[in-house]
Amino acid sequence: MSRENKRLWLKFLSLFSVIRGYNILIIVIAQYLASIYIMAHHIPIKQVVLDVNLFLIVVSTALAIASGYLINNFYDSEKDLINRPQKTLLDNYVSQKTKLGVYFTLNFLSVIIASYVSFKAVLFYSIYIFILWLYSHKLKRYPFLGTLTAGVVAILPFFIIFVYYRNFEEVIIVHAVFLFFIILIRELVKDLENLKGDFTLDYSTIPVKYNVKFTKRLISILVISTIIPALILVLYFDSGYMDYYFLLCVVLLIIFLFQLWRSEQKIHYLVLHNLLKFVIVLGVFSIMLIDIEEVLKRIF
Repeated sequence: MSRENKRLWLKFLSLFSVIRGYNILIIVIAQYLASIYIMAHHIPIKQVVLDVNLFLIVVSTALAIASGYLINNFYDSEKDLINRPQKTLLDNYVSQKTKLGVYFTLNFLSVIIASYVSFKAVLFYSIYIFILWLYSHKLKRYPFLGTLTAGVVAILPFFIIFVYYRNFEEVIIVHAVFLFFIILIRELVKDLENLKGDFTLDYSTIPVKYNVKFTKRLISILVISTIIPALILVLYFDSGYMDYYFLLCVVLLIIFLFQLWRSEQKIHYLVLHNLLKFVIVLGVFSIMLIDIEEVLKRIF
């Protein structure tokens, strides 16, 4: 490999790392699976998959989220150098100027693509992009507000699917509450994980302002709050074989809670963070377990 090709390859890897391409891929899969098995379960799978408007919504979402990661990386470069020095070295292979250029390009493309769906889609993605910028620039530095905003921006890509299919079933609301709580827990664990950098650069996160013990108590309340919708979905709604996922989540969350109170170092919080990632990713693919027999009918 020539030096120039190696340089381009490293820049590509750097940009992929900054926009968290693997996270975006999971969100794309989640949007499609949620559309097929939850939001539009009454529509044939082929019709959902080949829906051009849905495809445009998913692409607009992916571009907007990628731009959100870029602007977040831009503002957090100093903090990340403290918290994630090795990853930051790779991320910084692309200049800040290039990151900003790509950021504005992705935002522009996101809104333009949304315009082929409807004016409401343009309005939604314009507001979504603004919230992502505001979160990265200001809101994440404030306790509670930053955490709640992070949870909201993570749920919004599914809200647009929810509105698109006009499906207002109660089970979808309970699913959303469960996911929202999981995301809030993950954000608080990330704050514990990044405590050193946040404290050094005066980010007024919950662990910095109210201490670690208070944060663990808050996480404990959220864990209990997450178990409640999980059990509601098992006991009061027909989630098919996905019930096993929710029961597994209850077990994992109890284990998580015990480990949380034993955790003291950054590596401990990193393990907990990865456990929550596993719960989220497993949940995405478990959507297919809701009604296997109906899925087979819709396919064949």
